[in-house]
Amino acid sequence: MSLFWIVIRQLAEIEAMQATSKKVITKEEWEKKLNDVKIKKEDMNKLVMNFLVTEGYVDAAEKFRFESGTEPDIDLATITDRMAVKKAVQCGNVEDAIEKVNDLNPEILDTNPQLFFHLQQQRLIELIRNGKVEEALEFAQEELAPRGEENPSFLEELERTVALLAFEDVANCPVKDLLDISQRLKTASEVNAAILTSQSHEKDPKLPSLLKMLIWAQNQLDEKAAYPRIKDLSTAKLEGPSI
Repeated sequence: MSLFWIVIRQLAEIEAMQATSKKVITKEEWEKKLNDVKIKKEDMNKLVMNFLVTEGYVDAAEKFRFESGTEPDIDLATITDRMAVKKAVQCGNVEDAIEKVNDLNPEILDTNPQLFFHLQQQRLIELIRNGKVEEALEFAQEELAPRGEENPSFLEELERTVALLAFEDVANCPVKDLLDISQRLKTASEVNAAILTSQSHEKDPKLPSLLKMLIWAQNQLDEKAAYPRIKDLSTAKLEGPSI
């Protein structure tokens, strides 16, 4: 990302100057620095493909491969399987998700006890959500309690989940967040990351990390200079500097 490196270089230059007041960089100067940085189109295409593959946009990845000639670093067919697992968790079909994970690679859950516990915890949450109290208690006792005895952090999470059963009105329950859709999404994201890792692929796309680096670099430079900065990442429009 050219803008990120320009910010870093400019920050280094200003540090070297040891200026007592903020340096002012005009939009014309900034745009000239941008134009001086050359980035290969194929590198940008790889960045886009990495995002599409990691986030599971298989149709978009297929179309982008056809249009740009950029080859993904994993088999696109595996994306469909991975997204099926993710969707199952997001819909509350945890048993189906576990079966699908094992079909993909049994070692994923065998070698990741924390992930397996969280999937089982999500099963318990779904039983409670559906009002199956007796089944939930039995499941917690037989499947989750033994794991909680082996790991204190698991036990704490189990106790927090079982606490849902103590409240008739979960809207006022201190652990009501477990029944929120965000909990499903959190578990689905964890499964997605584990599958990607098993396929020797990054669990997170590179693009968001680069954007975070850009924000950090701009914040550092803000203390040293007035310059055109990106305020809205969705448009990447340069604004300022305001003096």
